[in-house]
Amino acid sequence: MNGRTQSNGLANLILRLLVTVVLGGIYFYVMLPPINGKALDFWLFLFILLVIFILVTLATSGLRVTRREIFLEPGVFWTRCKVPFLLALVLFVAAAVALLYSSEIFHASSYYNLLDVQTGDFTEEVAEISYDRIPMLDKDSSVQLGSRALGSLSSTDSSLVSQFEVSDAEYSQINYQDNPVRVAPLLYGNLIKWFNNREEGLPGYIIVNMVTQEASLVKLDEGMKYSTGEHFGRNLYRLLRFRYPTMMFGDVNFEIDEDGTPWWVCSRTIHTIGLFGGQDTQGAVLVNAITGESTYYEEVPTWVDRVYSADLLVEQYNYHGTLVNGWINSWLGQKGVTTTSDGYNYIAMNDDVYLYTGVTSAGNDESNVGFILVNQRTKEARYYSISGATEYSAMSSAEGAVQHLGYTATFPILLNISDEPTYFMSLKDSADLVKMYAMVNVKDYQITTTGSSVAECQANYEELLIENGVKVSDPIEAVEAETDTVTGTITEIRSVVVDGNTIFYFSLDESSFGTGYYYAVSAADDQNAVIFDVGDEVTITYYVDEDDGMTRIGILVEYAEGYSA
Repeated sequence: MNGRTQSNGLANLILRLLVTVVLGGIYFYVMLPPINGKALDFWLFLFILLVIFILVTLATSGLRVTRREIFLEPGVFWTRCKVPFLLALVLFVAAAVALLYSSEIFHASSYYNLLDVQTGDFTEEVAEISYDRIPMLDKDSSVQLGSRALGSLSSTDSSLVSQFEVSDAEYSQINYQDNPVRVAPLLYGNLIKWFNNREEGLPGYIIVNMVTQEASLVKLDEGMKYSTGEHFGRNLYRLLRFRYPTMMFGDVNFEIDEDGTPWWVCSRTIHTIGLFGGQDTQGAVLVNAITGESTYYEEVPTWVDRVYSADLLVEQYNYHGTLVNGWINSWLGQKGVTTTSDGYNYIAMNDDVYLYTGVTSAGNDESNVGFILVNQRTKEARYYSISGATEYSAMSSAEGAVQHLGYTATFPILLNISDEPTYFMSLKDSADLVKMYAMVNVKDYQITTTGSSVAECQANYEELLIENGVKVSDPIEAVEAETDTVTGTITEIRSVVVDGNTIFYFSLDESSFGTGYYYAVSAADDQNAVIFDVGDEVTITYYVDEDDGMTRIGILVEYAEGYSA
């Protein structure tokens, strides 16, 4: 009899374990927790397994059924569930203690050092960029243009429009072939459309040029088989979990390389403080969206632009700013405490994408004390101590300049205009279409200008800087060289940034030197250079500089008053 009872007990235990494994496997397949002791999701997974075992035990062996009633036998239930119950309790308490110990209360200095912030010089490190390189679209406007680009194909390729849609959650800002763009993959319209098109995959992605405001659909020779919208084994998150079972992942970004090949950049998350604290990023897994091939890089290739998420960088700077003098000071005295301002944006520099956000002192949301730029690939951080208006104050100032039109301002980006930190923003109508542009001086947001083009806006802004005494219009120094004048029609305009200054090159249909020569002027010397267009007739005075045996033709000295646009 005892042998039969033991045999039944063993069979019952095997059954309970089997049911627990099956239900736990379903949970793992759906929720995809990492098998990593530093992941809170893994502790939750173990806790759920124990809870499942307890519930299965309660349902199978803790009940006694008779003809008239069903009742619980507490003794049997407790005997069979005592160990898993105590393990679940220990897990819960241990996780709570680990969470508390991993907090900034006990590791203020470690949290402070998560982001290495160096002090920078704005005018030396943030070069002035040409107006034809300034990104003019925010994410919302890019989404609008991307949807219209796909919708415009309805007459030529209705199958794309009916079966696919654009992923509004993506639109990652990257540098592509030295241009700031936003990219977003197509997604299946619904589950049925996925079932009908899964063999071919997603046919392409949307790319929006943030300077020219042109959006287009890039069709691929072979469709993307791996994405966040896929199901089962081709789902990106499931692919990552089963190939890298112990890795924790943060943000997943859609990017394209310089050849236009689509990739998923999957940032690897680590915890550097205690068991669960000090979240940081260590490299990324790059997944080819077409083939599914993947490689982990601790140092990602240089074409990758977004490894560290904006939210993570903002969080790390807030630790750096608030814990500068310890945890208690961050709440009570708040000596030297700073935090990021509300909102952030991105700036393209040196073939990388930088997070930009303002910095304000504790309790003061009326002005910024400076701002930070953080490289999203390397996490190199620079702090610039420049006090001035907050971003939202600048947005209000820009909107006030066109209040009769009812335009709304986008969140600004930070530019160097004539060695002055300047907020640049687009002004949009109710349909999210860009209609005008605005520049607001960071130090004095009363210096606000608008324009129907970026060139016009910049010219108005530099003129206003002179009027307010911020910028001095130095007279052009006399040169010991023979000068001459020429009148002609502009046939071509080019520009380049040299040492932070924008140089404009004009080619005329009439030239004393023949064809192929350009007359050059720096925007810092004459801000009117930015307003000329091809076809304008101008009269200019020039001189020839023969330095080191090199003849430099067309150094522009001044414009004659006879200019007509």
